[in-house]
Amino acid sequence: MNEAVQTPARARIAALLDANSFVEIGATVTSRTTDFNMDAKKVPSDGVITGYGLIHSRPVYVYSQDSTVLGGSLGEMHAKKILKMYALALKTGDPVIGLLDCSGLRIEEGLDSLHAFGKIFKIMSDASGVIPQITAVFGMCGGGMSLLPAFADFTFMDGEKGQLFVSSPNAILGNTIEKCDTSSADFRSQTGLADFVGTEEEILANMRELMDFLPSNNEDATGMLEPAEELNSIQGDLQQWVSDPYQILLRISDKGEVFEVRSAYAPDMVTAFIHLGGHAVGVVANRAAIYGDEGEVKEEFGTVLTEAGALKATRFVNMCDAFSIPIITLVNVESMASSMNDEQRLPERAGRLAFAFANATTAKISVLTGYAYGTPYIIMNSRALGADFIYSWKDAGVGAMKADMAAKVLSPSQDPAVLHQTAMLYRELRDGAESAAARGYVDTLIDPSETRKYLIGSLEMLYTKRENRPSKKHGSF
Repeated sequence: MNEAVQTPARARIAALLDANSFVEIGATVTSRTTDFNMDAKKVPSDGVITGYGLIHSRPVYVYSQDSTVLGGSLGEMHAKKILKMYALALKTGDPVIGLLDCSGLRIEEGLDSLHAFGKIFKIMSDASGVIPQITAVFGMCGGGMSLLPAFADFTFMDGEKGQLFVSSPNAILGNTIEKCDTSSADFRSQTGLADFVGTEEEILANMRELMDFLPSNNEDATGMLEPAEELNSIQGDLQQWVSDPYQILLRISDKGEVFEVRSAYAPDMVTAFIHLGGHAVGVVANRAAIYGDEGEVKEEFGTVLTEAGALKATRFVNMCDAFSIPIITLVNVESMASSMNDEQRLPERAGRLAFAFANATTAKISVLTGYAYGTPYIIMNSRALGADFIYSWKDAGVGAMKADMAAKVLSPSQDPAVLHQTAMLYRELRDGAESAAARGYVDTLIDPSETRKYLIGSLEMLYTKRENRPSKKHGSF
């Protein structure tokens, strides 16, 4: 354990890693520039602490920017230390965690500092999908530094002290920080860049928890805990929570633990990690309402697919697939959102979500819990897009559209009795889980109480899944 002065940067590393596991690398590195009287300034460790250690006995690489040294600004040698961590992590196949607290570009070093930004962007691009990358913003993270959280798989942000921005709030035309603090954690969580917001202590604890759901790299097949007890347990009250899949996840997951991602952004779409029978899985679920623990409705969204929800789900699906984390989809959607904002963006973003599910080769399981109608249903990990197993709760509505709407299209008469008769016929022939199962679009009709049992069985069967795709460089969507 390094005996250097305990700055906030070092204290964060100590709190993040297992006790006494940190080994520092590059402690004696310092700035080499002499311009603008830099040779007269002390720059210990060039403003960033780098090294490796353990989280739950698993190796990780970590860098922590020291704002007490030139504001934690990024210079040439500062960047070289971070690049060294990434180079080692890519060789050994271990995650990289960045603890950010930086005033930005070290202007005294000019183009050397700017070039260093580009080198970090490049190596983070190379590492994307190969090793997990996690950042946490504890202080300032402005200008070019604000891109690092965008490159990362997950970003945490201090709710009180964190500042993340390209341009400071007062530099935005027509804005002031009093009007809208565009650098705040609340703002960034609502735009989707910050996955988690909390205190410093909460962030460091949650980062440790997140590691339980992630493999060390894209070839690591050991992402399974000890199997949980009661693998075939029955949950009898799931039907009443159909509008809020978060509540369903609390009841089917091992130990009732759910790790939600980007909860403040597009709350109509839940993205979360859970364990099922010891397996770490990612969940994407349509959310029509938020319920309190007592069953009270706190917020309603409707059974629609929004542009923000599609974007949120796409990034999560791509991340899970990159690391072969199985994806479970809880489907409850009947239409596309119809606001002006959605109309502008939804065609592209819904297309990207469909592409993400179709492109994913990890294990894919879908459960139809409420409505499964029209194009949104097809987008949400349907049989057509390559889902491996599809289960449906027996009372779920599944089809091209609801029967009453189909009747208006099929019947030339507007007589209510005729429309009702047509709707009843359509419901019998083409609308419902039984009809979908008869045509092979659903594998098994299940009671809601059996959801956990069937999901765990499917995960066991798909554990060794391998799928080859046409040879290509990458998709262009």
